[in-house]
Amino acid sequence: MTIEEILNSTELSAAEKVAALKEKLISVPKWCGRGGLQEQFDPTKHPVMNKQKYPDEVTEDGVQPVSRVTVDLPRLAVKRMTELCCGIPIKRVYKPENDTQKEIAKYMEAIFDRNRIDSVNVERLNMLFGGCEVLTLWYAVEQRNSIYGFDSPLKLRCRNFSPMLGDDIYPLFDEYGDMTAVSIGYTRKVGRKSVQFLDAYTATKHIKFSNANGEWEEVENEDITVGKIPAIYTYRPTPIWENTAESIVYEIEWALSRNGNYLRKNSKPVFIVFADSVIKYGDEKSENKEFKAVMQYPKGSTAQYVTWEQAVENLKFYVNELRSLFFTQLQLPDWSYEKMSQQALSGESRKQLFIDAQMKVHDESGRLLEFFDREVNVVKAFLKTMLPERYHKDIDELRVENQITPFSITDRKENVDMLMAANGGKAIMSQRESIEEFGHSDDVDETLKEISEEDKIDAFSLTE
Repeated sequence: MTIEEILNSTELSAAEKVAALKEKLISVPKWCGRGGLQEQFDPTKHPVMNKQKYPDEVTEDGVQPVSRVTVDLPRLAVKRMTELCCGIPIKRVYKPENDTQKEIAKYMEAIFDRNRIDSVNVERLNMLFGGCEVLTLWYAVEQRNSIYGFDSPLKLRCRNFSPMLGDDIYPLFDEYGDMTAVSIGYTRKVGRKSVQFLDAYTATKHIKFSNANGEWEEVENEDITVGKIPAIYTYRPTPIWENTAESIVYEIEWALSRNGNYLRKNSKPVFIVFADSVIKYGDEKSENKEFKAVMQYPKGSTAQYVTWEQAVENLKFYVNELRSLFFTQLQLPDWSYEKMSQQALSGESRKQLFIDAQMKVHDESGRLLEFFDREVNVVKAFLKTMLPERYHKDIDELRVENQITPFSITDRKENVDMLMAANGGKAIMSQRESIEEFGHSDDVDETLKEISEEDKIDAFSLTE
């Protein structure tokens, strides 16, 4: 039975339908629970923080907390990868073939802008690289407006779902890899009771299930009019930090924590007297014998402070090597202030620093571009419900290309000077291209027109 047949069946119970919707055939690491990704992502859940594995010391004076040092490298890896992918905002390049398609392109970009899509991209890439799954649901709210450049009875909204937010995502695919249905499981407070819900979406239906009464039952059933699932989904089989948590991150934490205990015990200098006779102490300033007013010992004796000879440089080398290995294995740049300030880097050196990271972005861009392409198609489907039928053909035919530009630290002036030198000092781009590259003009043609008119005024002023 297809998922449509299952959902429309009158013979199957709601519980049987929910079980079919929750049949997850793809392999994705779990987020919560024992062995889940959260244990690696959240430093408060690392082994060094576990008092059963690493207990505090019990002394005569009571329980003495041991040193517990965590390093938040998995979270940093997620942020680094997200910054590499959308530090330079992901760009949609429209290729209209007529005036109507140009008009549609402006409408679509207005929809993305109104939904703050650049911020949405940062949020969902963090969820993908950290929690391995993310789903974005697009939905329409009945509210007449003209914020997209045309009168519309609907406002489009989008919302992200992820295991990192407490959501369970259940995608279903056919034999060709196309998603036929997707369900979102979550728990909400209804009065004083926690109730489980499951929202299922297909190309034609949205069905909500609830177990408020102790068993699953269908509580909503509505048609979907856009002709496709109004959600986009992607996943990865491993988090972005791969297997470095146990092999590198935890090792750094153990090394620093244990060394912290040694420092706490041994860093305080000890006063030692070398004498054959018993030392007689004089008047005391304090009961704990921290400070002595007078100390008496035999003539000819020697006294000195003794400090712990620790291998600080060895520890520093070990930790730095582990940190460097972390970033090297993950193909991520370590652009911390400490690293970047160690030496002045030329523009070419900065480029070399990011080569490995840019290759990693290209490796990831396949699933990301497919994800963003599906989003464009979903927005197109909603746009067809908001515009008259005469627009529909051009909406379908408008070509839109998503572009991911890996972030890098570049010296633009150095690049321009180099290219102009190679070009014999001549211009390397047209005025139109420079305006498009700057990216602050919503209408390049109008900007060029204004510049032309201003040039005419300046020329007229010079002839007066």
